[in-house]
Amino acid sequence: MKTTLGICQRKKRFETEEEALAVVARAEVTLRPYRCPLCRRWHLTSRTKGMRLPRFERERRAPPPDAP
Repeated sequence: MKTTLGICQRKKRFETEEEALAVVARAEVTLRPYRCPLCRRWHLTSRTKGMRLPRFERERRAPPPDAP
């Protein structure tokens, strides 16, 4: 799905991916940051199909180092 100008203007914008990820980490729902092709800032989406997991989620899901 492509971000339209109307959607871009209604969404909160973050200057950096780190700022967006800080909000994602505190959210009670699953969110993913993405770089908007229109404003070149970061937005959040609840759509997750085909999107990469943030580092904190990859680390949370990784097995412990001593696991067989």
